[in-house]
Amino acid sequence: MLLLALLLPSVAQAGTAIEGARIWPAPDHTRVVFDTGAGVNHSIFALENPARLVIDIKDASLKADFANLDLGDSPIRRIRSAPRNGRDLRVVLDLEENIKPRSFQLEPNQQYGHRLVVDLIQEGRKTQPEPSRPLLRDDAGEKRDVIVVIDAGHGGEDPGAIGPAGTLEKDVVLSMARTLKSLIDSKPGYKAQLTRTGDYYIDLRSRTLLARKQNADLFVSVHADAFRSSQPSGASVFALSQRGATSETARWLARSENRSDLIGGVGGVSLGDKNDVLAGVLLDLSMTASINASVGVGDYVLRQLGGVTKLHKRGVEQASFAVLKSPDIPSILVEAGFISNHQEERNLRSSAYQRKIATAVFKGIDAYFQNMPPPGTLLAHQKRQGNASNTSQYRVQRGDTLSGVARKLQTSVQELMRYNDLNDDRVLVGQTLQIPTS
Repeated sequence: MLLLALLLPSVAQAGTAIEGARIWPAPDHTRVVFDTGAGVNHSIFALENPARLVIDIKDASLKADFANLDLGDSPIRRIRSAPRNGRDLRVVLDLEENIKPRSFQLEPNQQYGHRLVVDLIQEGRKTQPEPSRPLLRDDAGEKRDVIVVIDAGHGGEDPGAIGPAGTLEKDVVLSMARTLKSLIDSKPGYKAQLTRTGDYYIDLRSRTLLARKQNADLFVSVHADAFRSSQPSGASVFALSQRGATSETARWLARSENRSDLIGGVGGVSLGDKNDVLAGVLLDLSMTASINASVGVGDYVLRQLGGVTKLHKRGVEQASFAVLKSPDIPSILVEAGFISNHQEERNLRSSAYQRKIATAVFKGIDAYFQNMPPPGTLLAHQKRQGNASNTSQYRVQRGDTLSGVARKLQTSVQELMRYNDLNDDRVLVGQTLQIPTS
């Protein structure tokens, strides 16, 4: 039965040869890439019983050997091909399951020429484990871990920057991301997740979506910079710019599926029942708070990086990177160095140097969260316990409000919320509050 037919024309050249092919399995899809030598006209359609995908490429011939492709970890059982109508080429993928196909073409980059990309989307598969807030229990109640989502840039058909000796950014940053994850997971009170665990590509918006699904407290994207000359060097840390935040607010308000989403993570604010003006104000506030927190954690990370490597800039830079545009998650982008610089390329290839950079990033993250732990976390509890000698106690009476208690005891609502690990300003009669005495 015919499921889908798509025709995606582009400028073709006579007698285009399919010169090579690659397969990139990912958790929720498999990407098949054909090296075409030039733009091609093509169409694809899926069939059931048995599951197949047919790819017709006009005015093309086959020079690649599909028999050498590794089909492991993909839904493809076999690839067949044959000439069609004298001038065209038909490629058939025999599949283990029904898929949703998508195709597009890519222009040449540093590593490859013209390419036809076919994605086999396996809709029943999950890209990451279910969202979780791991809990650590003791007599004082439940205390969740701080969730850090680590994003290794590029991947799969996108190699990122390529060093003079051929080092691929996508490989370096995945190695560093794995090291950073192990460092974070090794410390009680933290839990890390990777956006990608192997050599495959995830689009930029999906990376931030994965962080939101994980209810992340921080999103860290790891990259290795490049420049047209080999002179620039040094590590950098970026946060979202205010201009980027303004454009992102408009994008969120324009998309209906975002209007019903949560801003502020768990227990946040829904925009679905708000008018445009109020929704815009809420988003602006959320974005501003997210940017301020991003710059804050970026400062801590940059300070630690400055102790182990040269810095390209002394302060946190701000730019409109799409991968940083989550409205409710502090997000930073770490450029570990310039892979286009000969010495830094050699450094970035070294596992010892990668670990040194990852350790500095983790120390910066830890220093930030030790100082400003999110409410409800083990870190917040430990900080409160550590400050116990500098606090007194107050038992909430009938008619008390948190603002009233703050005025009475000459402190602030924010301090009371921080010391008592409160998510909002509600208090209960009989509740004991820790009061900072300094």
